[in-house]
Amino acid sequence: MKKVILAAIIAVAFTNVYSQKKGGFRVGLDLGYTVPANGGGGLLFSIEPKYNIQENMNIGLRIGAAGMVRDFQNNGTTTSANVSANVSYVGTYDYYFNKAGKSFVPFVGGGAGLYSIANVAYEDVNTSDQISVSGTGKMGALLRGGFEWGKFRMGMEYNLVPKSDLYNIYGDKVGIVSNTYLGIHLGFYVGGGKWRK
Repeated sequence: MKKVILAAIIAVAFTNVYSQKKGGFRVGLDLGYTVPANGGGGLLFSIEPKYNIQENMNIGLRIGAAGMVRDFQNNGTTTSANVSANVSYVGTYDYYFNKAGKSFVPFVGGGAGLYSIANVAYEDVNTSDQISVSGTGKMGALLRGGFEWGKFRMGMEYNLVPKSDLYNIYGDKVGIVSNTYLGIHLGFYVGGGKWRK
């Protein structure tokens, strides 16, 4: 077993890898679908300028918008409410598992930043009271993974955003709602060099 592990380490060490240009600048554009944690759905769009700090790593700033219809649980009843676009500004880091001679490159990444939560209002079907979520900015994080193939990119990201309080028209807190959501997206990027030897 030790010989197999040693052989694998030597093979990796002497393998020619394909990578992007260190110091290169690139911009990614993504469009996709959102799945809120409580149910519902919507669309997302993001633009992400990035800088290649190494040939297989980059840092960036994802500026995104997600417009969703979310399901709320209130007094045991599920209600859907329209939500205007939530905007996020997230610092990101991606690591690429590049292989020699391949233009198909998997990646994993993550980030943290500010999520602006949109105001939400709907009518409680049990009491006819107007229920609202106060729009605020919250610090959140994301975990993501996917692949790039040439200049195209496909991925999934899990946005972890703290919950918000629900209030009635009298200002009384009546519950909480999750702001966490999953995003599935397709996109492309420009600049930054090509996957190369």
